[in-house]
Amino acid sequence: MADMTDAELLAALGVEAEPKKKVARSPREERIIAGFEEIQRFVEEHGHAPQHGEDRDIFERIYATRLDQIRRQKECRELVSEFDHQGLLGTETVELEGDTESLDDEELLAQLGVEAVADNDITQLKHVKPRAEIRAAEEIASRTKCEDFDKFAPIFEAVQKELDSGYRVTKPFQEKADVRPGDLYILSGQKVLVAEVGEEFVTDYNRRDCRLRVIYDNGTESDILLRSLQRALHKDPAGRRIIETAAGPLFEDEADTDDTASGTIYVLRSQSDHPMVAKNREIIHKIGVTGGDVKKRIANAENDPTFLLAPVEIVATYELYNINRVKLEKLLHRFFESARLDIQIKDRFGKPVVPREWFFVPMFVVDQVVEKLREGSLGDFYYDLDSASLRMTQE
Repeated sequence: MADMTDAELLAALGVEAEPKKKVARSPREERIIAGFEEIQRFVEEHGHAPQHGEDRDIFERIYATRLDQIRRQKECRELVSEFDHQGLLGTETVELEGDTESLDDEELLAQLGVEAVADNDITQLKHVKPRAEIRAAEEIASRTKCEDFDKFAPIFEAVQKELDSGYRVTKPFQEKADVRPGDLYILSGQKVLVAEVGEEFVTDYNRRDCRLRVIYDNGTESDILLRSLQRALHKDPAGRRIIETAAGPLFEDEADTDDTASGTIYVLRSQSDHPMVAKNREIIHKIGVTGGDVKKRIANAENDPTFLLAPVEIVATYELYNINRVKLEKLLHRFFESARLDIQIKDRFGKPVVPREWFFVPMFVVDQVVEKLREGSLGDFYYDLDSASLRMTQE
């Protein structure tokens, strides 16, 4: 063995000493291989094969279309199979319409509705809007006239007055923050109300989403997806959430001219024999604020529709000082809006009355709310009716 030449050693090992001649390839074949290598670099960078979809980057969509074409054509598959260390040729393909023989980038772009520049450099495209811009345009275009806007117009008017008075304020929208029925926002300079939240579903990417009915203050509406609204609010530099003033400012150093130095939050339980009240007596409470004596306030309850025309029991009172009573009562009622009792009774003259100050709220929650008021942190919470508990707004 020691006397064997290098050539003889290679021959004994079955290795050709002569280098293989480089295979001459046509310009089209070179272009196909180069295109396949671009796809491979994409996979190395992103960890997955390029995919179709309008929410995908334009170049990913080009690579996905190109890969489909390579997979479909036997000649192309055989040409790049020796380079396919990522197993890209072994997956299923998506059938494409039209002639795909040339694998020309300009034709790929044409299939995607995109025009390339004159020098055919696909890294330079014109008439390609950023996906965010396209999505925003689609969302605006999907708006329709709100046929029952007369129901919502007073809400927008009241909100504007409350913003002017300081009862409501705006704060930046945080990415993926909760969106609930009744929430108000400012998006692209318009006030936005979430009127309805549809059933939750899971997307193809295993993300939870749902369809919203959103009302705009210009009299239009849309059925935008929750994630789309979150994304639009987050990307809008002026996107804001409209909230009630945090509880802290309700406790003032000086009383207003129409205020007193102290106030009492009172919680009442009705003795009404109305079926709904009787069935839920332990969790239906009237919540109010007064500057006077609570016992005097309820003295004539059985004759007052506000008290369901029945005697009431004082369950709890909370004394608070240097407080704007009007603002506080409005805040409490809005905080428990989702739990408001929907009931109609007739007064002593037979006229139907809808009391507005009764709520499905257990007493321990009322205790927690008062504590948050005193801490000045109530603005960080909301009442979740389904679980009958306080929840953080950013959970």
